[in-house]
Amino acid sequence: MFHPLPVIPKTFKDRVIAPSLLAADFSRIGEETTRAINAGADWMHMDVMDGHFVENISFGPAVIQAVHETNDVFLDVHLMISRPDHYLARFISAGSDLITVHVEADHDVKETLGRIREAGCLAGLALNPATPIEAVEPYLDQIDLLLCMTVVPGFGGQAFMPEVLEKIKAAAAFREARGLEFHIEVDGGIDAKTAALCAAAGANVMVAGSSTFGAADMKEAVRAIREA
Repeated sequence: MFHPLPVIPKTFKDRVIAPSLLAADFSRIGEETTRAINAGADWMHMDVMDGHFVENISFGPAVIQAVHETNDVFLDVHLMISRPDHYLARFISAGSDLITVHVEADHDVKETLGRIREAGCLAGLALNPATPIEAVEPYLDQIDLLLCMTVVPGFGGQAFMPEVLEKIKAAAAFREARGLEFHIEVDGGIDAKTAALCAAAGANVMVAGSSTFGAADMKEAVRAIREA
């Protein structure tokens, strides 16, 4: 059964700030999400790791559901897992608004993206720093968001990889040439300085973990990234 897609309150021409829950205090997940919202966050970014696709384990659908039930915020769920197709239904029912899967994972990418949209969620596609942009080109007309990882996925607090900027520029050029409207998201080492570089390259959704939740003044940190 087809369900209408949720409406994103921003377009790809707008700056979107999405603090990563991975950097929050896990003993106070609901309160930390509220803190991010009060600081000006547009979305909440949820990094799901399975210990197989990446060398870390984070959280699963229960945490997504807890945030969904305690706060009214757009949930940007990033599945860094080997079989996103197998677990997809659980993350949909947990309250995800946008689900991003990796092009490198073990699944039929086109089918998975279709299932996400059929369930009433927005569909995102991610690629790692070592993966060429050509790997996602066949699917760019089927997505609402492209996530260009700016670190090797798996752990928070890594340094930004500037070589990914060329990939962002290529994605933005493809979007313009094809008349598409997908967001370009960056994740990894994002602060005011690197957000400016990414925005200049064509990205508009900034995932920031340590630089937001770890800041002395989270509201000021969000503002700085938004205005960078």
